[in-house]
Amino acid sequence: MSGRTVHGAIVLLIIGNLLAMFSDIVVKIQGADVPVFQFVFLRLLVSVLLLLPMLPFIGHRVLLAGRGIHLVRAHVGMAAIVCMVVALTRLPLATANAVFYVAPILIMVLAVLVYRERLTPLSVLTVVSGFSGVIVALRPVEFSWAAFAALGSALALAVNALLVRKLPAEHTPAHNLLLAQAYALPAALALAIWEGAPWDWTLLRGAAGSSVFILAYHLSVLIAYRHVAANRITGAEYTGLVWAVIFGWWWFGEIPDLWFAVGAILITGPLLIHGVAESRRRVVSPAT
Repeated sequence: MSGRTVHGAIVLLIIGNLLAMFSDIVVKIQGADVPVFQFVFLRLLVSVLLLLPMLPFIGHRVLLAGRGIHLVRAHVGMAAIVCMVVALTRLPLATANAVFYVAPILIMVLAVLVYRERLTPLSVLTVVSGFSGVIVALRPVEFSWAAFAALGSALALAVNALLVRKLPAEHTPAHNLLLAQAYALPAALALAIWEGAPWDWTLLRGAAGSSVFILAYHLSVLIAYRHVAANRITGAEYTGLVWAVIFGWWWFGEIPDLWFAVGAILITGPLLIHGVAESRRRVVSPAT
């Protein structure tokens, strides 16, 4: 599938989000007792090995350009994975994914603080609704370290997304992805050693599965957005939450309650409306 048409790109994003859900499932079945840092190190290691064949296509003159920003993004990304593993192994699949969708909302807030961007009334509504949705979905009585980990993962993802603007312009997405994994490896290994858990090479299968699925997701996104305007297809990204509900119920027997449904709507509904409004604004605004 080339992804050159709107229909094809939408199908690619739906499949991509399904693959990302398989990654989440692989993480979740590791269980709450999994040595988190050891698992994260193995996942990063597999990702680097899978991306190494891209190295010959990266210009050697720019290979190590922007090391500072790449180091920051790599370690923020590692923090996101650590928090994600904690959240997925302890929260219902759909609940964890609903909180992960707070990342776009946090991007709006952080863009105001970091880049002095202005929020529109719809953006403010999206932010307020999103945070209200988190409270409703998680409920204060159920707040735990896992809930804070899910929020931490969303925050780390938002920070990493904003830092993309600081990356060297000559770096390709594959280049950025490779360095994001490679620069985090030493710290991940140090944390795995500090964790002190007996080394368990059986974790390699789960780490490899999670890595393969998430890299396939990134590939599907790159192909989908390469040929079709983002505002025409980005709504397909929200199928990830649908997959989370389906597989949470089918695989883990997790039946979402009314609190989750209301919270998920409060989080994703305004985001979808905001995306549609932004796409219409770009259509009517004169080209610059």
